[in-house]
Amino acid sequence: MGARAQPAFTLGIEEEYFLVDRDTRDLVRRIPLLMLEECNRRLGGRVTPEFLRAQIEVGTRICGDLRSARADLAELRATLAEVAGQFGFAPLAASTHPFARWHDQQHSESERYRELAHDLQGVGRRLLICGMHVHVGIDDEDERIELMGQLAYFLPHLLALSTSSPFWRGENTGLHSYRLSVFNELPRTGIPPVFASWGEYARHVRVLVDAGLIADASKLWWDLRPSARFPTLELRITDVCTRLDDALALAALTRCLLRMLWRLRRANQRWRIYKRMLIDENRWRAQRYGRGAGLVDFGLGAIVPFTDLLDELITLVAEDAEYFGCRDEIEHLRTIHARGTSAERQIALYEREILAGRERTQALRAVVDDLIAQTVADL
Repeated sequence: MGARAQPAFTLGIEEEYFLVDRDTRDLVRRIPLLMLEECNRRLGGRVTPEFLRAQIEVGTRICGDLRSARADLAELRATLAEVAGQFGFAPLAASTHPFARWHDQQHSESERYRELAHDLQGVGRRLLICGMHVHVGIDDEDERIELMGQLAYFLPHLLALSTSSPFWRGENTGLHSYRLSVFNELPRTGIPPVFASWGEYARHVRVLVDAGLIADASKLWWDLRPSARFPTLELRITDVCTRLDDALALAALTRCLLRMLWRLRRANQRWRIYKRMLIDENRWRAQRYGRGAGLVDFGLGAIVPFTDLLDELITLVAEDAEYFGCRDEIEHLRTIHARGTSAERQIALYEREILAGRERTQALRAVVDDLIAQTVADL
């Protein structure tokens, strides 16, 4: 085991954004084809439509380090904002829009999305949500499956640091990641099952494919999954981060955690695998409270403040942050914790606007304006 080659641990980041009309602050009804063509002319095909017409997705290239990932993601956000601005639009990096109504949206017209809309019906029509996916390259299939089972423990921690979806249809939901509530209505979501090997995973996928239930493993929408397209583990639990620096910090943490777990495996050790019912409790706490109310330490059997958990996380991955040259990104996690996530900023701004005598519609528009500004703040 000790002689095994280290995985590549390459990095790729995909982000989904809403596109809003700068005048109304509401979602656009359709992204103009000319806008997409111009984005892709300048960005080499790294911008694609999403399931709903008001959404757009960007993806970095395969990156060997955080510096490349930062440059790619900054270029994607900046170019998209510039081109969208020519049409009177702006990208918004948040996992729900503060007041848009899903009833008013239409899905994109590709064959893939038509099939998805037919399959999901009303559940699909409510998918007015955006996320961030982080791919980490792990070539060995069995290694990928084993690390997936162990990384599941940390999924609530990652979610808590990313929350950006407190509002739904103009209401403060009381949750920091309402996106997960919407996404949980889909089949094949949540914390992934634990598999003993790649072979066991592949056999389970084959049952669903042979029965005609799914076309392939891309229809497994777990919080963490082996990518169906790339030799990567794909983190999917996080909300899309409004600030670029926050997105890079979470990508760095994901990558470092996987290397830390790989180091344990190399030493014939492993992180303890807990039952899904326990991890789901922390998942709910992160969804409901963000990082504000702590998570359960299952070894202690007690709720631990997130400050302590974050200190432990940063200590756990210190060697890996040094190896990858991303100590600044890992330290930025403390900044997120100190100032709060996008969800907390949105709630605080909304409440200040209401206290200042603004009507609810005005307060929500102010939140949209701030999200537009924050989306390009770190570029």
